Amino acid sequence: MTPFNKDAIFSDETQQFVTYDKSVQIRIRIAKDDKITPKLHIQGEAEPLSMTKTASDNLFDYYTAVVSTPQEPVRYRFAINETYYYNKGGIHTDSNPEYDFRLATGITVPEWARGAVMYHIFVDRFYNGDSTNDVVNHEYAYLGITAKSMPWDADIQPLDVCNFRGGDLRGIMQKMEYLQSLGVEVIYLSPVFVSPSNHKYDTQDYDNIDPHIGVIVDDGGEALRFEKVHNRHATKYRHRTTSTANLEASNALMAEFIATAHAKGIRVILDGVFNHCGCFNKWMDTQSFYKEAGYPPGAYHSPDSPYRDYFLWHNDFDYDGWWDNPNHPKLNFEDSPELCDYIIEIAKKWVSPPYNADGWRLDVAADLGRSTDFNHIFWRRFRDAVKSVNPDALILAEHYGDPSPWLEGNEWDTIMNYDAFMEPITWFLTGVCKHSETSRPYLKNNAIEFENAMRHSMAKLNIHALQTSMNQLSNHDHSRFLTRTNGAVGRLHTVGPRAAKTGVNLNIMMEAVVFQMTWPGAPCIYYGDEAGLMGWTDPDNRRAFPWGKENKMLTELHRHLIGLRHLYPVLKTGSVEFLWTYHGFLSYGRWDDRQKIIVAINNNTKPMEVNLPVWKLGVTDGQFLQLIVTSDGNFHQDGIWYTANNGEIKITVPPVGATVLG
Repeated sequence: MTPFNKDAIFSDETQQFVTYDKSVQIRIRIAKDDKITPKLHIQGEAEPLSMTKTASDNLFDYYTAVVSTPQEPVRYRFAINETYYYNKGGIHTDSNPEYDFRLATGITVPEWARGAVMYHIFVDRFYNGDSTNDVVNHEYAYLGITAKSMPWDADIQPLDVCNFRGGDLRGIMQKMEYLQSLGVEVIYLSPVFVSPSNHKYDTQDYDNIDPHIGVIVDDGGEALRFEKVHNRHATKYRHRTTSTANLEASNALMAEFIATAHAKGIRVILDGVFNHCGCFNKWMDTQSFYKEAGYPPGAYHSPDSPYRDYFLWHNDFDYDGWWDNPNHPKLNFEDSPELCDYIIEIAKKWVSPPYNADGWRLDVAADLGRSTDFNHIFWRRFRDAVKSVNPDALILAEHYGDPSPWLEGNEWDTIMNYDAFMEPITWFLTGVCKHSETSRPYLKNNAIEFENAMRHSMAKLNIHALQTSMNQLSNHDHSRFLTRTNGAVGRLHTVGPRAAKTGVNLNIMMEAVVFQMTWPGAPCIYYGDEAGLMGWTDPDNRRAFPWGKENKMLTELHRHLIGLRHLYPVLKTGSVEFLWTYHGFLSYGRWDDRQKIIVAINNNTKPMEVNLPVWKLGVTDGQFLQLIVTSDGNFHQDGIWYTANNGEIKITVPPVGATVLG
């Protein structure tokens, strides 16, 4: 068999290699003058299609096949000399269909979301802009815990659900210029609807914004004596958070908040928790809040309740809860068309005037119903409804595992990218899991495992989902990445809050941020990551933003890297290819026909001098400017130029550091 350069073969789903018009043109790149006759295998076609050489440059020949536009998304791969196959898994003698490319016919996503920089805010912990709406000590009890207003920088308690710091919508509005100065393009809000908890993943009322993060104009009778009687606490909470004046004012503030963000060029995504609600919800009403106010009886109180079939019952008082949690009653969509209709209307309401939110993040979306078939039916209807009132809205789902069945263009747009981002980079750089609960030392610095994991999970995403996927290092469910850099295993209730900051490695954190801001997808900063916040997994990951005590260097690093994303669009929509990997060392390129970026990450404790094969990016000779280098607890932009010769560039990457050239 005639030898050929396997490393030169490349194709992907970006516009460099797939273009859509009346027909679809699919290209593949091979080394110039290699004796290769590539063919295109289209899913469902009996015979592979021949490809024609349509272009050449000094390094590569490009072959193209023109195919009729299929009616639905299909998969494809290339055959090389009848012996090898090429797809997202690389070149192999086995066809590996699970890694096939995806011809994303008919799939559209909002263009604004491609590579957009997002910022995830846990509202109660970001900034208190209005003390008049703060929770009052002993205002109510929830799960046997009395609500408390805590000092802003107090340690998180293991049972934190009813401890409040006072963060609110006005606080975010007052910090909007800060977010704009960072370069943030999208705010993703944790749940904002009426709820007795600080996290609000137990919705009490989907139609209204919680006055404790909105507006309280009716104080609910502050002269009431706070007796240690549960019903008095419950009545007090009901009064403040179901007062018509408070709800209307809070909803009006949400409209103002989103308009303010839009005026600064920032979009807003809301958190849709539709898999379950809270036991305080008027549909269940376990504490009789709504019953006492004259509403129809909740499902907990009467088998004749109009909401009884909103839940799945096993006996009079035993209902399905999310993870068997009774304060999170699981919603029973299959048996209640009325519930389905209601949630669809909620989905439309908040992305329509006067609110005009820019999309939904869907909590545990694939678990909504009891069957996968039902879930697909529901999410197709959900998408149709949302896009009918706001075609530019983003539908982004929380999901673990293979998301591809949901990403065919008629359900979700994209996902929170755990499998192809958060997990692999966490294992590679720290050797602990994203919860800091387990350690696997053999995965730290294991470049082979990292690359294989990335290729495997990225293959599940079509190009549109990949470019809009939410790439987070931390969030409200997992430990702070900066804490993970200590490589320790622990939780708040086992080792305490101080251990979360013991032995952390700022250099590893900087490597991670470089990766986050240069990899395909939409990088999403969890509030405070850019300021140096630390913490174990839930609830310790929800510490208050350290205003006045920020790590200024880390903030500036984020600002600088986000600036590079705005300056180099290739970081949002360009191709990506590993250049060279080694134990503790990653390098990759982002490129298109206009811009070339080189990224090198060295997680070893010694510097590494390497020759990187930039010919893979189409570069033989030329100069690259050092855009940033991180090391020794800081970052620099020294303006150093590096020269590529004969398709290689020699660079030295500092220990536990990263370098970006462009």
